[in-house]
Amino acid sequence: MQASQIHRTLSRGKWYANLSAPLQSALAEQGQVRQLPSGQRLFSRGDCADGIYAVLNGCVQIVGTSRSGVDDKRVILTLIEPPDWFGEICLFDRQPRTHDAIADEPATLLHVRQYTLDTLFAQHPHYWREFGLLLTQKIRLMFGAIEDAALLPTPIRLIRRLVQMTEGYGIRCEQSGILGSRTVNVSQEKLSSILAISRQTVNQILKELENENLIGIRRGSLEILDLQTLKQKAQL
Repeated sequence: MQASQIHRTLSRGKWYANLSAPLQSALAEQGQVRQLPSGQRLFSRGDCADGIYAVLNGCVQIVGTSRSGVDDKRVILTLIEPPDWFGEICLFDRQPRTHDAIADEPATLLHVRQYTLDTLFAQHPHYWREFGLLLTQKIRLMFGAIEDAALLPTPIRLIRRLVQMTEGYGIRCEQSGILGSRTVNVSQEKLSSILAISRQTVNQILKELENENLIGIRRGSLEILDLQTLKQKAQL
């Protein structure tokens, strides 16, 4: 994949689009493109960190795991899709990876290594602020999810998450499709894992939304038919 193609994909994200042209060029040209087959692990919790990643194509799961013998549990915390970045926490504290990253489907990633970033920061110390903004972007989303889990009824939480996924969590440049339909590539099983609710509950809520002609249930995905009404139901 050429640097110009990488730039076009990454420019769909607000963070990258607002970077200076020299920093955009450095990331697109000095990053290394990596291919991950579906199910392949990129890194695990506790691994030594080596830079940050952007998803150019496909999808990556960020997974939390409780390792306790026969009772091992695994939960999908979020799905990372183009043109979003991840791995920036370790950029600041130089501590091991906090969670597992696994290809949800065949994925193409841009890997900007730690050495490359250290060189950029040494030459341009003000670049640290830009990566701080990338981190705070994620922190705002995290606090919102924690608040929703504590305060909102389950149906509203699920609908709000669907709206957020449809709109790219507000961190992408393209406008959400108020007119026309849009597909959210998430299965009911993954949605139940992300929201920490049962699959049966997810199915019941989605069926109700389908009966109201707000969504269409597809195998492994959902079609958003009336985003405006979903927003109203989500109290957004």
